[in-house]
Amino acid sequence: MRHLLPPIITIALLAGCTAGPDYAGPPEVVSADTGTRFVRAGSDVSASDPVVAQWWLLLGDPELTRLVEAALSGNPSLAAAQARIAQARESIRQDRAGRMPSLGAQASTVQGRLPGLDIQGGAPPPSEQTNSDAEIDDSLSFFNVGLNANWELEFAGGSRRRIEASNAQAAATVANAEDAKVQLTAQVASTYVNLREAQFRAEQFEAQTSLQEEILALTYQRYQRGALPLFPVGTANAELEMLKSQLAEAEADIAVLSDALAILTGQVPGSVDAALTTAHSIPMPPEQVAIGDPASLVARRPDIRAAERSLAASTARIGVAEAARFPKLSFTGILGLGGSSLDDVVDVGDFSALAIPRLQWNFLDFGRVDAAIDQAGAARNEAVANYQQTVLLALQDAERALARFGQQRVALAASMQIKKQADGAADLNRQRFAAGAISKADLNRALREQQQASADLVRAKGALTLAWIALQKSLGLGWQEPVRDQ
Repeated sequence: MRHLLPPIITIALLAGCTAGPDYAGPPEVVSADTGTRFVRAGSDVSASDPVVAQWWLLLGDPELTRLVEAALSGNPSLAAAQARIAQARESIRQDRAGRMPSLGAQASTVQGRLPGLDIQGGAPPPSEQTNSDAEIDDSLSFFNVGLNANWELEFAGGSRRRIEASNAQAAATVANAEDAKVQLTAQVASTYVNLREAQFRAEQFEAQTSLQEEILALTYQRYQRGALPLFPVGTANAELEMLKSQLAEAEADIAVLSDALAILTGQVPGSVDAALTTAHSIPMPPEQVAIGDPASLVARRPDIRAAERSLAASTARIGVAEAARFPKLSFTGILGLGGSSLDDVVDVGDFSALAIPRLQWNFLDFGRVDAAIDQAGAARNEAVANYQQTVLLALQDAERALARFGQQRVALAASMQIKKQADGAADLNRQRFAAGAISKADLNRALREQQQASADLVRAKGALTLAWIALQKSLGLGWQEPVRDQ
């Protein structure tokens, strides 16, 4: 017993350890301003934390809300992401079940013939051996019904590390699914805003076409009276054809964007046309925009969370590789009934039991385990670099979105001022036309300039809303933490 104590103690100590490094969290990555504020944040944004889920409600557009909800429930890419989550969770179940013993039932029979060997009767004593033609039973029959059990124990915690890696990879899969929601909601909102802008653009081009047709008719009348040469007629006709081309382009944009919204919501092209036929104004973002800070961005963005969980998984896989250095103990047990005849399988007196413990330790593998450990370490280093790159790109994305959002606010203010001046000029020209100071063609040109200013203003509003949507996307908004049971 004294000789058995050292190996028993060694095995017990090995069973209590876990190979490989423990995950200590991701490396710290900060922005250019030490992570306390965004560099490109202007005075028109707030450092308070934004609303993570359902940011599109801030636009106050019921039709947009309906489309986003339809996309979240019917988009095939999200269904595929959920299927990947289910696969990852079942992989965890497999790894956990691998630590448990397996028990199965078996029924076997062996039939054979070995010439020259009396299997059933046994060899006769030497004194009784003769050269006679005595019959020798050289056939073999064996029947068995029973249970078999197998259980493998690892002393270095390789299976625990494997489960740890599976859990982390499953969490990364969930984060990727949440990132798909961020991308999808932003894409639906951007497509919807572009559709509304295209509808307004089509209306403006249609109105300008009517005005230009009048201008062309009036110019042609003056040409017929000899008051104008032919060149102004050609110029007016060229402008009319350009407007018709722009109107056709706007109508094509409406069709393409409507089909895009149908696909995003999981429907066939043309399915949303009826609901979106009536033009609506472009939804505008709220006056106060909350953006938080870089630290909250890093903690919130799903793509960063996915990269961090992938890093944790790759760290755990180092332990899986290192566990191969240590021994493994397996147990195989067999319980059954059987014998040389078929009746023996129901005879409880012929009960048999077999226990086979097996200790395996591959101490000579010519560097295969070392190579696997180095490979896992290199994969962990790659995951570290990928995490750092993901954080840096996310910070760049947010800073770029902030810069664009601030620029679009300035552009919108300028467009509003231009529209105000165009409205004043149109009113003045209406008065001049009523007084007979200008012709109808001159009035129509002034009205066209007013409508063009209106179109530019709507385009500026759309650009501001699109910049705001891009900002929400860069901040990682549009998903929600799963509700956990208390």
